[in-house]
Amino acid sequence: MRAAGARTVRSRGATVALVRGAAGALTVAGLGWTLWHGVVQPGTALAFGVLITIGELARRDSAEGAGHAPAGGRQPAPLGSAGALAYALLGQNAGQPTHHGVLQIVAVVVAAALVGVVPHVALGRGPALDHVARRVLTVTFAAVCFQPLYNSGRLGDLLGQGPLLAVYLVLLLGLTALCDAVLAAALAGARTGWPYGPLLRDELRALLGIGSAICASGVVMALGVGVAGLWALPVFSVPLLLTQLSFRRISAIRTTYRQTITSLARATEIAGYTRPGHSRRVAALSCAVGRELGLSERELTVLEYAALMHDIGQLSLVDPVPSGATAVLPAVERERIARLGGEVARQTGVPAEVAVVVERQAEPYREQPVAARIVRAVNAYDDLVGPGRHPAGSLAALEHLRLGTAHDYQPEVVECLARVLQRGGGPSGRAGVSASPHG
Repeated sequence: MRAAGARTVRSRGATVALVRGAAGALTVAGLGWTLWHGVVQPGTALAFGVLITIGELARRDSAEGAGHAPAGGRQPAPLGSAGALAYALLGQNAGQPTHHGVLQIVAVVVAAALVGVVPHVALGRGPALDHVARRVLTVTFAAVCFQPLYNSGRLGDLLGQGPLLAVYLVLLLGLTALCDAVLAAALAGARTGWPYGPLLRDELRALLGIGSAICASGVVMALGVGVAGLWALPVFSVPLLLTQLSFRRISAIRTTYRQTITSLARATEIAGYTRPGHSRRVAALSCAVGRELGLSERELTVLEYAALMHDIGQLSLVDPVPSGATAVLPAVERERIARLGGEVARQTGVPAEVAVVVERQAEPYREQPVAARIVRAVNAYDDLVGPGRHPAGSLAALEHLRLGTAHDYQPEVVECLARVLQRGGGPSGRAGVSASPHG
């Protein structure tokens, strides 16, 4: 078991090292070539470099809760991404051919991105190194697929300068975005240990939203500069800059909303009905199990909110349950607490799905939605490993859950929970709270 875990850790490390190593090699080659030969058409390079830097400076950093974060710590920088891709696909400037090559594109993109991420690194926000590595690899891919063909004239002979060229650029950027999604999912899986499939699915879903806007803007910028010159850059940059500002506002609202729910969930701890940190541990471990089961980001958000609020119904009790362990209560009492918790959740304005999960967590698992099955099993696990219960610890608690799979707990959920704990992928590993009984 330990050997398998060690192999998994080595595999994750190899993935990160491979991506960073490839990006580092391209960066060294690009900067070295550019320093040796000089910058071709420096005005154009400076304009796109400034655009990429501004986009990185305005980048929205994810500010998710302890239990759930977007796949790969997604950090949208649509303006910077679109500017980098536009420079990679730039064939003309105001009707005049450009002569910058692939290596200069890499050098300009890396230099501008590094300048833009320095403030984020200084503030300790975001995996900047992986972010830049992905940018280098995806931009290089787009440039290699476009610049040699265009500069040799073969692309113009085949497609001309009309609609067919625009279609080719759109298809190329779509393939580039797909490569970026694969890289993002691989790096996220290596960093978190979450299953690769759900991470890739979430990245692909993101392409349908902001990803399509980035690709379209990159094409429009490249074609616009080709016709109107560099004056086209600020014109086509305004919509994406406004999009970034909107992302920041939405992120702030979501963060405030999550903090409000977390504070409300702590009411049971402050009142002495549950152990300190119980709701956060259940939320973190529930989201880890949800990832293992392949839930989408939307489903994980509902799961996190429901897990945070799952014990809110205990405030209706006259006398607190010892250690807040509802798993040991009679079924009728558990159902009453869950029902009252659902009513409280509805009055807080959370999505209706959250209240449904809260109020149905005490039902037989075959009648529950998936999120309620997860919360029920994880809540029972945290109750069972609490102070004074199951001195054998985690293994004894899991065995207790397995014995209850006939009626109380879904077998698949219990086994996913066991795998998460075995990997160290519970709260201590990914979510910021300890997986130990007293953490």
